[in-house]
Amino acid sequence: MTTTLRPAGPEVRHDDGRRSRPYDICVNSRRVGGIQLATDARFGPTAGRIEALTVDAPDRHRGRATVAALAAEEVLRGWGCRQIELTVPAEAEAAVRLSAALNYTERSRIMSRPLTRPGPLPDGSADRPLADAEFAAWRDAAIAEHVRQETAQGMPRERAEEISPGRHDALLPEGAATAGQVLRVLVHEGVDVGTLWLALRLPGQPGGYVMDVRVVPERRGEGHGRSLMLVAERETQAAGRSSLALNVTPDNVPALGLYRALGYRTSAYRLWKPIL
Repeated sequence: MTTTLRPAGPEVRHDDGRRSRPYDICVNSRRVGGIQLATDARFGPTAGRIEALTVDAPDRHRGRATVAALAAEEVLRGWGCRQIELTVPAEAEAAVRLSAALNYTERSRIMSRPLTRPGPLPDGSADRPLADAEFAAWRDAAIAEHVRQETAQGMPRERAEEISPGRHDALLPEGAATAGQVLRVLVHEGVDVGTLWLALRLPGQPGGYVMDVRVVPERRGEGHGRSLMLVAERETQAAGRSSLALNVTPDNVPALGLYRALGYRTSAYRLWKPIL
């Protein structure tokens, strides 16, 4: 039996420069599932994505998904892609195992938790809004950190420097006063020790989402990261949202330890592999 991909619709060119197309997964011309392929808006046209992959129940556990994923690599290679990525829900254990078998590695993970009433900040700590006069310096530092994170994950620096300012400006068109975005400064004993950027309305996210949390380098290891997360939980609940999520890279061991201690659990893995 031969498993192949057959176009199930026209190729679509999106406003953000992506291209995408659906395919049927076929066995001897019989449809047994579907797969959606696209180029990645974040990394650019040389990065492809498997956006969805489903196999009909009667044909599962027969290697159909494995062959379809390998065939997807060939399609994306033909599009000029040099890497491929996908997002796998943590509870989809079969998909997680398949990804590992196909040599995908973790780029980052999404962690989340349902919120209960947050505890108070430690003695000596308080938070305040980021002032308008502070926004420009905060923005520059946030963009520089975003560029660092993206290049650490394999994005060319030129691409990271090109897209990062626009990403921030699109989400914060009114600066610190942008509706649905929360920018707070953590103060400990009268000294600014960290900042928080929290999105209360982000497409695809049912709750709040931590966009950026930073403790000044010389004050790390003092518990201020935990305090900033308490602020994020408080602000999320105050906006009527019942859960909070964030993205973290696997090499950020201190952050992973903090989030686990606070009750956050992995909800999805962002995986990738080269397809040179």
